[in-house]
Amino acid sequence: MSFTVQDLYTELNEGDVLLAYKGSITPELINDVLDALESKLMDFNEHSKIRKKVYNVLVESLQNLYHHIDEIPLDFADQLDPRFGILLVTKNDNNYKISTGNFVTADKIKPLKSKIEKINTLSNEELKGLYKDILVNNKISEKGGGGLGLVDIARKTGNILEYEFKSFDNKYFFFILNVLVSDLNINR
Repeated sequence: MSFTVQDLYTELNEGDVLLAYKGSITPELINDVLDALESKLMDFNEHSKIRKKVYNVLVESLQNLYHHIDEIPLDFADQLDPRFGILLVTKNDNNYKISTGNFVTADKIKPLKSKIEKINTLSNEELKGLYKDILVNNKISEKGGGGLGLVDIARKTGNILEYEFKSFDNKYFFFILNVLVSDLNINR
């Protein structure tokens, strides 16, 4: 094993931590996390546009995590829930970072990497066009989504999607997605 989940979790835990979670990703958890974040942002007296943007990006990130969790390696079957994922929301200066992570099988890396790289090369207008195209063509995947999540996150943040695949073994990788939301992009 080339990494531990705890090491990854600790590595992502930088800045002021608003939320940190590792465990089973369920609809109930998503609701609890969203309520907790909303309360923390209010405590920070954050500008309403930033609160809304961070909240909306977190909703998309959690839905993406929930719908695309893969099976966990057998090595972890007795230690982790089958719907295991991690979530961190941190704040550094004027930026919020939403980090999610989950296991994926090796066969999913190439298509996922290709999709993210395509999204990262598109301008605001091109992202808007892709978003509309996906809506109009109404292609629903086997996971129940139309592929809008990552596109919508990129549109809302105005930042590239940072990602990493940490190798666990020949079959499994741990996919980490970092999304930066800054108040410099509140007009987007």
